[in-house]
Order: sequence, then structure tokens, then C-alpha cells
Amino acid sequence: MEKSYVYFMTNKNKSVIYIGVTANLVKRVYEHKVKLYKGFTAKYNYDKLVYFEEYENINEAIIREKQLKSGNRSRKEKLVVSNNSSWEDLAKDWVFHF
Repeated sequence: MEKSYVYFMTNKNKSVIYIGVTANLVKRVYEHKVKLYKGFTAKYNYDKLVYFEEYENINEAIIREKQLKSGNRSRKEKLVVSNNSSWEDLAKDWVFHF
């Protein structure tokens, strides 16, 4: 089975945290950064990957995504800070080739 990911994106002001799930984290982060899809994340300029978790299959990732989305902002912030205290873009040094 293909690995899957739950990830958090935010903007420079950290005003909102977007939670998503994907089977290809590098490609999906790239899509956010170049605003490939003109939806919610493009409108609010979500271009910083601040947190992600890896799962063995997409079903596990979807269950976790729903759990995280149901939580309050404080819980999400604590999760980010516990792994990325400076809220740096974890993908800032990634090279995207497709």
C-alpha cells in the first residue's frame, strides 16, 4: 500500500490552519504553493507546510484528518508547536520536479 499523509498548511500570519490528506505530500504542497486550484487555500494564501503525519494507508490518514478537523484551534496549535515551534515552512528547501 501507498503511504499517505495528513498535513497542516497556513499563511504568513498563521490566521487559519488548513488540514488536508494526500497520498503524495510533495506534489500536494507544490500545488498549494503555486495555487494550482483556485479554492480556499489559494484565496487565503496557504503556502506554508507547518506539520504533517505519515500513515501506512489512506484510510488511516482520513480517520486522523477527521479527528484533527473536529478539534479546536488551540489543540491544532499545540500539535504544530510541539513539532515545529517556530512555525517554519517544512517544505521551504524542497525541490519540486514533476
